[in-house]
Amino acid sequence: MSRNPKYRRVLLKLSGQGLMGKKAYGFDSGTVERIATEICGVHGMGVQICLVIGGGNIFRGGSAGSGIERTSADYMGMLATVINALAVQSMLESKGVQTRVQSAIPMATVCEPYVRRRALRHMEKGRIVIFAAGTGNPFFTTDTAAALRAVEMDCDALLKGTQVDGVYSADPKKVKDAIRFDRLSYQDVLSRDLKVMDTSAIALARENEVPILVFSIHNPGAFADVVTGTGAYTIIGSDRTVGSDRTVG
Repeated sequence: MSRNPKYRRVLLKLSGQGLMGKKAYGFDSGTVERIATEICGVHGMGVQICLVIGGGNIFRGGSAGSGIERTSADYMGMLATVINALAVQSMLESKGVQTRVQSAIPMATVCEPYVRRRALRHMEKGRIVIFAAGTGNPFFTTDTAAALRAVEMDCDALLKGTQVDGVYSADPKKVKDAIRFDRLSYQDVLSRDLKVMDTSAIALARENEVPILVFSIHNPGAFADVVTGTGAYTIIGSDRTVGSDRTVG
């Protein structure tokens, strides 16, 4: 089977939950190492990689509650993404892959500030770049940050690693006969309210024609499979590219 990558440059979006393993909070070092190994494998194929990682395993801004004002809660959530970014950076570099963390909230002591041209240069030099602190603004999710950075970095695709192997008509963990989609248009996702990513992220990807590939980060080798066009995943794209031959798995 050919292992030639279909994409030159990709952004991988990971949730904070994906780093927890079986823990109820924080991150599991074994899970982080496994994910880092998969990222290194794809990097070794010559693919330029950047990442956006959520912070929900540490603090979820939008649902903080406890009387914390929303703007402050969102900033707290952004700081949680920096913690996750530093953890993944450390694991990647332990495997010999140079990695840079760029934060939308400047904190020069621990990472670089986000500078688009610098990030592009890092990837051209073979470094992995992790974008932390979301967009740097409250009221925007890390999904929107991922779509924004994918557009800014001129990525060929945005890959979202989730808990399941694609987009379903309902939560497959709760609905036994939920249908998995192989292909969807951006409009399908919005009109069916499929909860893949927030509407701002989908709209931004649609406007700039960045395809979104949804797969399970928990399936060994899945990241490499998606990059090479194999394995189980759902692709979300424009109507003209997926509308006429949309299929259901």
